[in-house]
Amino acid sequence: MPTYTIHAPPPKTATPASDPERFIFVRDGFYFWAFALGPVWFLLHRLWLAFVFYIVGYGLIGVGLALVRASTSVQIVVGLLIAVLIGFEAPSIWRWTLTRRGWSTLGFLVAEDAEVAERRFFAQWVQRITPVVSSASTEPKYSAPVRRGPPSGSDVIGLFPEPGGQR
Repeated sequence: MPTYTIHAPPPKTATPASDPERFIFVRDGFYFWAFALGPVWFLLHRLWLAFVFYIVGYGLIGVGLALVRASTSVQIVVGLLIAVLIGFEAPSIWRWTLTRRGWSTLGFLVAEDAEVAERRFFAQWVQRITPVVSSASTEPKYSAPVRRGPPSGSDVIGLFPEPGGQR
């Protein structure tokens, strides 16, 4: 089952907490569209710095392969390996960007899909926020210890020696 990390945006200046509608659930695993269309996926998720690193890195690798006169099949295999790497590392790149932008990680959970993950997270989140109200008072009630008769001279508490005995 996939795992999801939940990220909350930094709170706006007027509000003390983040808007729950803006939370992002990032699934851990392989992202096919990041594999197939890496630069487009970066742009759609507004990962500008990652997009720049991708373009510069891919360009440097392409120039390096051209300088060593690598065959076309080697260039295709290298391009495919880079695409596979981007597909697997896409959630980590996305989380890194969110952290860099000041988003906080609220937690992670395991769920079948994103909808179930949202339902589980918000069910637990609401329980954490709303206080549990009970009919009993909040102060603990203690009963006084029961003593049978007046204290005697031979009363011993714990592992102390008996009063008047040898030390």
